[in-house]
Amino acid sequence: MGRRIAIVGAGQSGLQLGLGLLGVGHLVTLVSNRTSQQVRAGPVQSSQCMFESALATERAMGLDFWAAECPPVDGIAFTTADPNGSPVISWAARLDRPAQSVDQRVKLSGWMNEFERRGGTLAVREAGVGELDALAKEHDLTIVATGRGALAKLFAVDEEKSPYREPMRALALTYVRGMAPRPEYSAVSFNLVPGVGEYFVFPALATTGPCEIMVFEGIPKGPMDHWDDVRTPAEHLARSLEILERFFPSEYARCSSVELTDEQGILIGRFAPTVRRPVARLPSGTPVLAMADAAVLNDPLTGQGANNAAKCAEIYLERILSRGGAAFDEKWMAETFDHYWLAYAKWVVSWTNAMLASPAPHVMRLVEAAETTPTLTRTIVNGFDDPRSLFPWWVDAHAADRLIAEKRAEQARGIDLRHLRDALGQFATGVTIITTQAADGSPVGITANSFTSLSLEPPLVLWCLALTALSLPVFRDCEYFAINVLSSGQHHLSRLFATSGADKFARTEVRDGPLGAPLMDGALAHFVCRNARQIEAGDHLIVIGEVQHYQVFEGEPLVFHSGSYRVATRHPEIETT
Repeated sequence: MGRRIAIVGAGQSGLQLGLGLLGVGHLVTLVSNRTSQQVRAGPVQSSQCMFESALATERAMGLDFWAAECPPVDGIAFTTADPNGSPVISWAARLDRPAQSVDQRVKLSGWMNEFERRGGTLAVREAGVGELDALAKEHDLTIVATGRGALAKLFAVDEEKSPYREPMRALALTYVRGMAPRPEYSAVSFNLVPGVGEYFVFPALATTGPCEIMVFEGIPKGPMDHWDDVRTPAEHLARSLEILERFFPSEYARCSSVELTDEQGILIGRFAPTVRRPVARLPSGTPVLAMADAAVLNDPLTGQGANNAAKCAEIYLERILSRGGAAFDEKWMAETFDHYWLAYAKWVVSWTNAMLASPAPHVMRLVEAAETTPTLTRTIVNGFDDPRSLFPWWVDAHAADRLIAEKRAEQARGIDLRHLRDALGQFATGVTIITTQAADGSPVGITANSFTSLSLEPPLVLWCLALTALSLPVFRDCEYFAINVLSSGQHHLSRLFATSGADKFARTEVRDGPLGAPLMDGALAHFVCRNARQIEAGDHLIVIGEVQHYQVFEGEPLVFHSGSYRVATRHPEIETT
């Protein structure tokens, strides 16, 4: 029988999670302060641009209703200019896979209707603390998915994760149609004037059809922080064009015939980016869990808000489904947020906070080098889809300089290693986590899909570890290690153990295996191996292990192909007997 789950907040995360839970038989109540009709007819809510891996979470649930009519976002263009608007640095590159932006008035109203069609209970009312307490008494799990109002303030600010106490940008959105298209291909056109602010614009689908979303991010009290006297939609559009003409003349040239999509296609605001502790206790003593904006409120400068929400919904769904009939207690709630934080949100927040500060010298070296190094440009651009790939070099000067040198060497050789990796990614593999103990007894683990059988007599296997991996000394010196072959439901662990610097074992269920190597519950197989031989080859270390113990379990494998996790199914043309 399904669990009873209440979600307060009908945004990207709350609706996506609710629809996912309905799909597996849970009983879901979704509380919204507006009907679907009110959402669609109301003001714009955000500047959402969703990249491929976030869009994939929607497609997996059959929620990509607007893919055919939504204009694609094919790339990212970046320009820095002086205060007079003259370009200093300019480059662009295509994304590996297109992004898209659907006006949340369109998406959320459509999803609310779908939620009810699939059997969910949509309760339209304002939810205060008392209402939340009543919901918590009637449901097995209650989640707060709105980052606005009194409910978000139930969750204490995490001071360590929230370096900014004041808004770092004055924000304004302007939804328009009639803008001249960008030459070559569509893109998020990102423009930066140091000391003044940023402007970016990209194609989207609004309630009136295809449009462009103009996003203004002015440094507070600077010359772009100039919205307080705007009173009407017409004045808002006029102010948008004034700012463009003064600071971004090349973008202004595209706007000779623009008009607002509708009277509600504008938004002005500012907020301090904030990370909150994920669990709060209600007056009754019942714990409730925060998600997405209620837990991680990110500045839109890096365009990650809707992506963050989608990834949060995906990870929370996985965690709920793996809970079975056990109670959703406070410990489980904290661990659930930690999975989301370590697997995705931590890297988004770190990247965005770095962008909100004055650009560090090594960041400027990166964007300058990208102008003449296409392989570096493509690496930066695709970081918008997976911000984890921007680390450590976005925040570490030595790593940045090393990356610049590597990309220039690639270019000199005439080989784009990212393209080569994409080609190699056409070979589907399973996914493993390799574990061992460090000299001090602490567990160490890393994700690897390079595992393969080498010999049956003697029983040998091998896997490969990058020479730059932080765990290299431990695996080079360890006597024994374990190979955990992951099942289809463990892709969150694969992401976690592929993330550099994460506290990987704090929230992961492992047990001591034979010879001291940690083993992961839920895996399809364990191989405990003696560290038999190592061979350095290129930029990797080949580690050969002799199998000492093994176990096999039932389940479906986790598959990795073309940069995405997959599930395996029996081929329809193969007959079974």
